[in-house]
Amino acid sequence: MLYHLLPGLTEIHQIFNVFVYISFRTAGAVVTSLLIAFGFGPIVVRRLRSANVGQVVRDVGPETHLSKSGTPTMGGLIIIVAATASTLLWARLDNWYTILAVVSLLWMGAIGFLDDYLKVVQGKTRGLVAIYKMIGQWTFGLALGVFLLANPISTHPTTWTSVPFFADYAAAFSAPVFVLFTGIVVSGSSNAVNLTDGLDGLAAGLTAIAAATMGVFAYVAGRTDMSRYLGFFYLEGAGELTIFAFALAGGALGFLWFNAHPAEVFMGDTGSLALGGALGVMAILLKAEFLLVIVGGVFVLETLSVIAQRGWFKYTKQRFGEGRRVFRMAPVHHHFEKLGWSEPKVVIRFWILGVLFAMVAFSTLKIR
Repeated sequence: MLYHLLPGLTEIHQIFNVFVYISFRTAGAVVTSLLIAFGFGPIVVRRLRSANVGQVVRDVGPETHLSKSGTPTMGGLIIIVAATASTLLWARLDNWYTILAVVSLLWMGAIGFLDDYLKVVQGKTRGLVAIYKMIGQWTFGLALGVFLLANPISTHPTTWTSVPFFADYAAAFSAPVFVLFTGIVVSGSSNAVNLTDGLDGLAAGLTAIAAATMGVFAYVAGRTDMSRYLGFFYLEGAGELTIFAFALAGGALGFLWFNAHPAEVFMGDTGSLALGGALGVMAILLKAEFLLVIVGGVFVLETLSVIAQRGWFKYTKQRFGEGRRVFRMAPVHHHFEKLGWSEPKVVIRFWILGVLFAMVAFSTLKIR
């Protein structure tokens, strides 16, 4: 909004020209998102407590988590409101990268909100039936693929995507496969963050790291000089996605103020599905879907741990009549809790892994 209003005042004073620059607006977006989260957070927490919207903790998890029962959930609203408001304030509103990113955040957040509402307000333990949740995720993913095919938002071929570590090669899909691919990325990313959201501050911190990393790649992709020098796709207008990415990171960090151990509020599916979906859509728009596997490496490991645990259990039960486990508990962050690691230790060490994966992702800009 400010981009459309203030640069026209340069005749009054040159200072208003700074609102043209993405770097300045990105900094403004981070600060704004943080301040909104700090201000809006206590209101949300109080309202959730007064409404008795508390997390239901089942006795199948680590024993230390039983004390968390009743902690307010659906706190992902803090991140969604902070990131959306900040983006609308600082980004260009006539830019498709901005529009699609914000819509993805709101769409996935709505699915998560419905799931949380059914679980903690309506008392339905299963929440939103899994198949309906998947339909909501896939509907957006497939619709995004069809939209991009019908309305290319860059001069680069829509069905092409970059391959990490290779500057002269790209993965090219047929139109139907591309649409299916976008559905897989959106749904997979959304559910990966959802699986990771099991410890105080874990998903919020990792999302902040991943979103900021994607923001840097968006900035590179949106500049002709940097993208050409680094052998990355040039995507006109993609720089605006930097603002959304850092607004999302700022919102996640602001939420972390209330979600740090011991958490005052949980993000719930409202937050985890929205954050994961937004990361997946950013990767699709930046043609960096394979890069997202590196950037969100911890999310990938968490998901693989669940797949391995369930797959091995089913196989051994069928083969030997008794199910066996790969980990003491999945997702893998609970495995380390079972080994005796304290919750803060697991979270901080996983954050360190998140930073490490981000550094590996950045290395792909030079190792090409």
